[in-house]
Amino acid sequence: MTHHSPIHQEQARGSLRSYVVGFIASVFLTVLAYLVVTGHGFDTQIIIAIIMGLAVIQLAVQLVFFLHFGQESNPRWNIAAFIFMILVVSIIVGGSLWIMNNLNYNMSPSEMNQYMTQQNKKGF
Repeated sequence: MTHHSPIHQEQARGSLRSYVVGFIASVFLTVLAYLVVTGHGFDTQIIIAIIMGLAVIQLAVQLVFFLHFGQESNPRWNIAAFIFMILVVSIIVGGSLWIMNNLNYNMSPSEMNQYMTQQNKKGF
């Protein structure tokens, strides 16, 4: 059993200051996203781009201040696992969007209604 000093444990867990700064940053980003959407001051495409940018910044804040990503002495495995997770999520989301787009392209609204009615009659 190895002995860890209180200073080393504090750095591994994070400090109260770190959590407070992360919390304030998260609340600020959330309120900013809310104000952008409810303010109606931008075009829809610009609002989507701003929200996506704020989401990426929010992800970085969460990773750094709450999960302490990259702050350990040997972060190689954590970074590799994070990159793999991003790859898997991208494949799942991208594949789902591709399938939905393909279904939307290949089926007219009347065909979709007819298919859903048939499925409903079968009890699915």
